[in-house]
Amino acid sequence: MTAVVDAARPEGRLTLAVSKGRILDQALALLSEIGIEVADIATSRRLVFATSDPRIEVMIIRAQDVPTFVEYGAADLGIAGKDVLMERERSELYEPLDLGIARCRLVLAGPHDGAPGGPRPRVATKYVRTARRYFAARGMQVEVIHLYGSMEIAPRVGLADQIVDLVDSGATLRANGLVEIARIADISSRLVVNKAAMKMKHAPVREFIARLARACAARDAHPAGPRRA
Repeated sequence: MTAVVDAARPEGRLTLAVSKGRILDQALALLSEIGIEVADIATSRRLVFATSDPRIEVMIIRAQDVPTFVEYGAADLGIAGKDVLMERERSELYEPLDLGIARCRLVLAGPHDGAPGGPRPRVATKYVRTARRYFAARGMQVEVIHLYGSMEIAPRVGLADQIVDLVDSGATLRANGLVEIARIADISSRLVVNKAAMKMKHAPVREFIARLARACAARDAHPAGPRRA
């Protein structure tokens, strides 16, 4: 697949795709640290927003769609969770920066008083490809059941023996009688870049990456101080 850049966007203007929810809140705080403000984003039904920097606009889309919009050039850059990026079979994206926001972990979990069900346990997850790679690398035979949500109740109702899901504090696991069995990956949000944009808009893209990198470095250098992201 050949990466393209949307010809309708003025030369030098960058579109940044971000998903709603926790990533958006923390991404906006990080953008604010580099002097980019987005007005009315919490109340408007629009999906594309101008910013205080006329060279940058922000597009709000579903988390799973961010890499696709960037890969096909509908957005020049995006902020996506590593879990979403891991689930893709291939990637035509540059991933130049770990933003260190929306941190959590992808885990294998199951009932605290249970054992895997037989020689081929059933595992419920929305991360089907990632789960299959994880078990295949360990020579384990499992049946992966694709769910879009409510993973934690799957073992309780007998749908699955274990689950693979994102965990932050672990409170939801504990509330549903589950414990973490193994940590599959540490997850945070990454900046991704369209390959054609990196070539055709090299200067503004590199400048934007550098600004974010400096903000992340300053934040990480003073973890006990005030943090907006």
